[in-house]
Amino acid sequence: PADLVERQFAAPAPNRLWVADITYVKTHSGWVYVAFVIDVYSRMVVGWQASKSLRSDLAIDALEMAIWQRQRRGEDLSELVHHSDRGVQYLSIRYADRLAVNDIVASVGSKGDSYDNSLAESFNGLYKWELIHRQGPWNGLEDVEFATMTYIDWFNHRRLHSRITDGPSYTTPAAHEAAYYRQQAPAPEPVTP
Repeated sequence: PADLVERQFAAPAPNRLWVADITYVKTHSGWVYVAFVIDVYSRMVVGWQASKSLRSDLAIDALEMAIWQRQRRGEDLSELVHHSDRGVQYLSIRYADRLAVNDIVASVGSKGDSYDNSLAESFNGLYKWELIHRQGPWNGLEDVEFATMTYIDWFNHRRLHSRITDGPSYTTPAAHEAAYYRQQAPAPEPVTP
């Protein structure tokens, strides 16, 4: 796939551009790998998965969570571009099939250039700074999984972001998306006596 994003990490609406990446967490029982899918419009984490394995299933499960969460709310994914680095998980036939089945267009950055997926890389940095390094050391997968679930809930619903605003103040990813959908809702019909 080509790089359709070209480092322009902006989207006019939810479900137009998702970015995905995998990060590593050292634990007492070995490495744990965590995959994330982020909606660029709101910076909301829409899918994630933790595993002891770097197999394609890790990234596929995060993608499936994102698709399921959006589709169960009736959201349209027909204009969605999915951007990632050139990791083998994202270039696998199974991952490409999951994108194609859902009519999601794949985009990948150039090899070995983290700036081509900088929004996802920035999120990984925040995740490690705000959670992993502050609350570790970690015993294993279950600890990382539970803490990540709690962190994602906080990140999406309570953490204010300087890159997204509604009016003059910062807002959360969930509030930013809710404001978008309120603006898109049809105006109520006037009541005539």
